[in-house]
Amino acid sequence: MDLAAIITLAYGLYYRRHHRRDLLFAYVALNTGIFAVVSLMLVQRVDLAVGFGLFGVLAIIRLRSSEITQQEIAYYFVAIALGLVNGIAASWPLTALFLDVVLLAVMYVADHPRLLGRTHQQLVTLDVVHTDPALLRADLESRLGGRVLQCVVSQVDYVRDVTVVDVRYEVPAERRAEAWR
Repeated sequence: MDLAAIITLAYGLYYRRHHRRDLLFAYVALNTGIFAVVSLMLVQRVDLAVGFGLFGVLAIIRLRSSEITQQEIAYYFVAIALGLVNGIAASWPLTALFLDVVLLAVMYVADHPRLLGRTHQQLVTLDVVHTDPALLRADLESRLGGRVLQCVVSQVDYVRDVTVVDVRYEVPAERRAEAWR
């Protein structure tokens, strides 16, 4: 059941929407490892301290190898949760199946492109420094082809005439329709 759940999450949802092969492998490997360790812990009846130690090890894993989004961290969490659910609830298959379906359904809906597909976030490096926020907003809207909802200047370099801006913007309906074709 765990294998079916992680394949659905990693291949059916994540990879089809985000196309990052490296994270697809990480989700499957992490889930499989968690499932194996939890299953072994339940069979061997290890001490509770070992379980806390496992979570301590998971807590120190730093996801630094590449830049990942909060959305991708959510997929990590659900991959871990699926491994735990299927490992712990192996003796109650209907409970495990129910929880797998709930977790996968929540991820399907929460990450569906039509739910929040019109808003985007992007880190933009401009080859100009704007001192007027209205001019900055107009420049960003022109370059991104959408309405700027929020922009936060994170870096200004007057020597090189560069501005780095974290932008949240909305894509017009006609551009979204093109993306769906």
